[in-house]
Amino acid sequence: MNAQLKIMLQKAVEAFRTVNFDGATSILIEILENDIKNANTIFELGIAYAKSNKFTEALAVFLCLQPYKNDDVRIPYNVGLIHSLRGMHQLALEAYDLALNINPDDAVVLINKGSTCNDLKNYVLAIEVLEKAINIRPDIPEAWSNKGVALSNLNLNQEAIDAYNKAIDLNPSYHEALSNKVVSLNKLKRYTEASEVCDKALALNPDYAEAHYNKGLILSELKSYDEAIAHFDKALKLRPDYHEVWISKGLVLCQLKRYEEAIIHYDRGIQLKCAGEALVNDDKVLNMQPDFAEAWCNKGAALHELKRYDDAITHYDKALSLKPDYHEVWTNKGLALNELKCYDKAVDHYEKALSLKSDIDWLSGDLFHTKMKIGSWFDLADSLKHLFKKVMANEKVTAPYALLSLADDPLLHKKSAEIYAHDKYSFNPILGTIVRRSKKAKIRIGYFSADFKNHPVSLLTAEIFELHDKARFEITAFSFGVDDKSLLRRRLSKAFDKFIDVMTFSDQQIAELSRELGIDIAIDLGGFTQDSRTGIFSHRAAPIQVNWLGYPGTLGCDFIDYIVADSNIISESDQEFYTEKVVYLPDTSMVDDSKRVASSREYTREQWGLPEDKFVFCCFNNDFKFNPKILDSWSIILLGMEHSVLWISENNEFFKANIKTEFEKRGIDSKRIIFAQRVELMADHLARYSLADLFLDTHPYNAHTTALDSLKAGVPVLTLKGQSFASRVAASLLNAIRLPELITNTQEEYEALAIELAMNPEKLADIKFKLAKNRLTTPLFNTPLFTKNLESAYVQMMERYQANLLPDHIYVQ
Repeated sequence: MNAQLKIMLQKAVEAFRTVNFDGATSILIEILENDIKNANTIFELGIAYAKSNKFTEALAVFLCLQPYKNDDVRIPYNVGLIHSLRGMHQLALEAYDLALNINPDDAVVLINKGSTCNDLKNYVLAIEVLEKAINIRPDIPEAWSNKGVALSNLNLNQEAIDAYNKAIDLNPSYHEALSNKVVSLNKLKRYTEASEVCDKALALNPDYAEAHYNKGLILSELKSYDEAIAHFDKALKLRPDYHEVWISKGLVLCQLKRYEEAIIHYDRGIQLKCAGEALVNDDKVLNMQPDFAEAWCNKGAALHELKRYDDAITHYDKALSLKPDYHEVWTNKGLALNELKCYDKAVDHYEKALSLKSDIDWLSGDLFHTKMKIGSWFDLADSLKHLFKKVMANEKVTAPYALLSLADDPLLHKKSAEIYAHDKYSFNPILGTIVRRSKKAKIRIGYFSADFKNHPVSLLTAEIFELHDKARFEITAFSFGVDDKSLLRRRLSKAFDKFIDVMTFSDQQIAELSRELGIDIAIDLGGFTQDSRTGIFSHRAAPIQVNWLGYPGTLGCDFIDYIVADSNIISESDQEFYTEKVVYLPDTSMVDDSKRVASSREYTREQWGLPEDKFVFCCFNNDFKFNPKILDSWSIILLGMEHSVLWISENNEFFKANIKTEFEKRGIDSKRIIFAQRVELMADHLARYSLADLFLDTHPYNAHTTALDSLKAGVPVLTLKGQSFASRVAASLLNAIRLPELITNTQEEYEALAIELAMNPEKLADIKFKLAKNRLTTPLFNTPLFTKNLESAYVQMMERYQANLLPDHIYVQ
């Protein structure tokens, strides 16, 4: 290098150092104008800048060279590399194309172009380019690995794995290819194999953040959430700006019920993604990037779990503004609207989601259930036939609870429960086998519920917990629901030997705690109802696990040993429809709290808009239990007894309007339908029952707590006994209070008896007298007797367990 060239280069370097890029490039152009042979020296200067990560300076140098050396493939190739490193993928692609104009068969340029096509999500073009590179140089592992990335993103996962295997065969130490292979194995749910491959990648490079991220994803799928978080944390330590990890860790924190932490992680992930986009986009409206939709959706889901439904909807709306065809968001927003009782809007959102993707798991059932809440029954019969066929074909179309009010078919209910349980709550052996325990002085019972508050489950069971024989039983409450600060909550907290709030615990943590406390029998009081935590029992919280009270049907789980029932609800011939063994209590499996009594308020019919001189039929069941067939029957009854009205719960405004219309269609003046507004105190609600003459039950989902309330208030309940658990509860209650004459077996019999009782005041008076007398002498409201029967069942369960016998049907005498 001559002295003059050296001086000019030093001036150019000094100009770059002082950020005088125009000056620096002017000097470089002058050097090239004087002697093109100096191009190689200038090229080496660009390479030196690139190696020092001074990409702006390097790019300026190469761009100066490009007009003077337009036949040198190295120059546009390096321009492309720098653009790629800076995330300017479109500019990189243009640079690689310039290089390929010079040499179309340069395999290295083709490989980098293919990688850039992957970055631009043009996976079809990426495969085309990479296959050309492979045809020229099949011995370059990066070509195979990049092809694998493209194939994986097109969900051609086995083909992707084959491509990664080629790369790994060429370079067994290629940890990036190993880590990428994990992604495709994960998509194919080959988690064990994926974990082994990921471990190989980490053995080759323990500081490879992507491999730690992929390992965390595998562990998340295997529900090993704490281990997943450990790997996500390692990835973040290595790459604090790794926004995908922040968001994925947020998802795991949601699984652990740590929603507030999850939201912090989602926010950080979104912030980092915005920052990353800012480096490569002139468009500063960064939150309008479509890729942000998933993050907004995830954060919305966490807010939903915190019951911040309005905030959740705000985030869902943000996601939809970015990605209007995002069916998961339409679904989630529908669920939030449902919680806010905006049922009509929820239906619209469910239908929109299904129009975008017709086979969304469980959503068809949610749609039907919500339509039932508002009495929207258009084309119901044909639609239900289609739904039932899908259930029997093992499709994930409805959660089990929604089906209880749609079909009186225990086989269908069992099938639905098994599909749901297998998908969501497969047995998780992570805690290992429970060590068989020796006999103890007390049997330790754990009651698990989200409803230890002012809720029907607790309203019925509170006295049992107080009456349990504490000399023989130690009882513990595992409460994972909201503390409503009610008097009932305070009463419950005193009734147990231990009352533990585990709302913020994960399912696994609750199961671990149960084991640590030596719980012998775990009672699931929720089943598949709202806020239930069936996952707790999938970890085996106790050696004996029982389904009782909260859910009227089988859970379809192989880890639930018993279901508590009675012979009226589950006959011996129907045991095949339950995955649990049946515990037969002698009278009824439903209990009541004797301290739960009507208030002393004396209501008049006028106060509730009821006529003084007409017969009052009533039904205070939930909205979703109403259906066209039951309205057909009630219309026949009202037409048969002209001087009568029907008093039903108002439920919601949409229900009220649609029910009026449905009765009008059946020839009933809607003025004869009186809607009862909600009262705050259960005692007041019990007091107003006495204004009615006869309670008309729904079918196939009977009155349960409401039937018990009616009988307690002295109002007879007329029921139609069906085939399923949910359709036999009222019959069980009537048998327990020795009023079998109010149980009918056909719709016609039900209608005829209702009219007869309304037309025959003496017969109805006799039944009311018998009800009043039996209320004090029969088992239904004898809570101490019920408690002893339940305890007898617990003892027999433990005796079988201690004798090393498998669960079997138990008959309590």
